[in-house]
Amino acid sequence: MALTLQEKKNLEKLRLLLKELPEFSFSFFIAIEPQTSILTRINYAYDLKQFFRYMVQSLPGCENKQIDQITVQDVNQVSAQFIERYLEYLNLYYSQDGRELENHECGKSRKLASLRTFFKYLFKHNQIEKNVAALVDMPKLHQKDIIRLDPDEVAKLLDAAESGENLTARQQKYHQYTRLRDVAMLTLFLGTGIRISECVSLNIDDIDFNADAFRVTRKGGKVATLYFWTEVEQALLAYLEERQKIDALPGHEDALFLSMQKKRISVRAVQELVKKYARVGAPLKKITPHKLRSTYGTSLYKETGDIYLVADVLGHSDVNTTRRHYAAMNEDRRRQAARAVTLRDDDED
Repeated sequence: MALTLQEKKNLEKLRLLLKELPEFSFSFFIAIEPQTSILTRINYAYDLKQFFRYMVQSLPGCENKQIDQITVQDVNQVSAQFIERYLEYLNLYYSQDGRELENHECGKSRKLASLRTFFKYLFKHNQIEKNVAALVDMPKLHQKDIIRLDPDEVAKLLDAAESGENLTARQQKYHQYTRLRDVAMLTLFLGTGIRISECVSLNIDDIDFNADAFRVTRKGGKVATLYFWTEVEQALLAYLEERQKIDALPGHEDALFLSMQKKRISVRAVQELVKKYARVGAPLKKITPHKLRSTYGTSLYKETGDIYLVADVLGHSDVNTTRRHYAAMNEDRRRQAARAVTLRDDDED
């Protein structure tokens, strides 16, 4: 299958990043390619680049080196204590252009996970003497309740996309051109639990209305088939009737969802689209495309009670990730508890 324009851009971005890294790290990226997506490898490259930058700032013997001059022998000098100091450094540091940056639990956890995978590879292939990254404890992540939309909020969000009511004057100006696309995209998120990366990568020929199904490429490059029901089908058909009249720019002809510029819609544009309608449908909640995915996962579990089915449909490799949807059930129980205790009897004089 030929690469899409976005996949080509991502590949070019990764190659540019790899040019800034030490040469010995190239084999690591080649080794993980079959099991990871291009976006995952880009994130690994950013994380390793940041660690190597810290090495040239703080590791004895590396002070006068450029990042691409670091050797595997330098990495062999890294200790568990050095990595722990690096994690502390990530709490507050400054970019090369002077911007103040912070990392909290999730950010530090991801960066340590990248280091662990990298050091594990080097140790397995006898390039370093010890896997010191494995000795560093992962930052404790405090569990948060999953934010998702209630049924009435889902209805309000879709109504806002349908009608354009309560949008700003500027937003309403463009709404007539994007209405069918926006409704189709939001309905797809809420009706299938699709990821944002999967959504923007969809092509027209990925949709099969005879089977009420569509094809997505999941994390790690695995191709999966997802199914949809009547509401999603109707929204997609309405949008496709309009989409077929649009002459997309060269390289974007196959894309299902297009921007106003007639290009494949970007992740950032989808995020802003969801935020726009969420301000109307659920103004007190910070709703993102991932929260729409959580809404679907929670609804599916409520209807079926089958955590393994939910994990399979959402594309979770670990069912424990899916169990986090129980948080939404706990929220419902807390609401019930709030109504269970009466402090004063209304009939009392």
